[in-house]
Amino acid sequence: MSSAVRRSTILEVARLAGISKTSVSRYFGDERERLSPTLQDRIAQAASTLDYQPNQMARGLKGGRSKLIGMLVADIRNPFSVAITHGVEQACRQYGYSLLVCNTDNDSEQERQHLDLLGAYQVAGLVVNATGSPEAQLQTFISHGTPVVLLDREISNVDAEVVGLDNQLAIDSALDHLSAQGYQAVLYVSEAPEQSSTRQRRLACFNEGAQQRALSHATLLLSSDTNTRQALSHFLAAHPQHACAVLCGNGNVTLTITRLFQQLGLPLGQFGLMGIDELDWCDLVPPGITTLAQPTDAIGKTALHCLRHRITPQTTPPPTTLSFAPTLIARGSTRR
Repeated sequence: MSSAVRRSTILEVARLAGISKTSVSRYFGDERERLSPTLQDRIAQAASTLDYQPNQMARGLKGGRSKLIGMLVADIRNPFSVAITHGVEQACRQYGYSLLVCNTDNDSEQERQHLDLLGAYQVAGLVVNATGSPEAQLQTFISHGTPVVLLDREISNVDAEVVGLDNQLAIDSALDHLSAQGYQAVLYVSEAPEQSSTRQRRLACFNEGAQQRALSHATLLLSSDTNTRQALSHFLAAHPQHACAVLCGNGNVTLTITRLFQQLGLPLGQFGLMGIDELDWCDLVPPGITTLAQPTDAIGKTALHCLRHRITPQTTPPPTTLSFAPTLIARGSTRR
């Protein structure tokens, strides 16, 4: 009968690397940056040779904090959520953390349950792309010493950095581009804004920006396909003398409106189409769909860096940029 393979110990790693147990503990803890690059390499090599894996849950119970970072996303199917999660995960691996991702599916009750779960795991910090307004729960985390960073969406009365796109700059960039291309009437299409501060902010910025630029404009909230198609057709029919364009508030909206353009036989370019968020398929739909790409990796990594500075003071300065500029990717859909 075979016996279980014995796990290597931190003491064995220290002996093989020729250093103290304390240095190895620092390497697998929150103080890795205090070690020289040479020392870090020796520890990593020794741990690899011995196939050593620290027991992060035990470390968390002993020190009151795990090496887990909890992350809540409102909709894991949204390409923005996928891209942002990738950025956070990359930064976690770089600094020795593991990422525990919970999808709330835009359900505030699931959000509450997931926050309870992450509390039970004693996560070291939280990255939250909120669905509802879990102020009380997040304040409890903060009061217990667990830092929180808000991703993309603000929550009132929560002492946390908000990391995301500069929405004012994004809307201004979109309207400037459409105006420069000769479009005179713009329809802004958004998902329901009630549970998202970002959607509310973009809607407000659009109405203000379109008015400042003397553009004929209207807004549309997605509902059923039939209602959305009728509203789009009505907007175009109401502006027969104007070059019309549609600005989509996020990637999900861009996909919906692109399908409606195809169903209605609207030539891209003659009728402008532009979306916030770059999607893999946007350059595959002839003649290509113009987008504003978010620097999702930078946003995700910055969220993790903010957490690290709250978990343990770092020798490197904290991030100074929390609102990021989009990148315009101009394609044929806004070329008249």
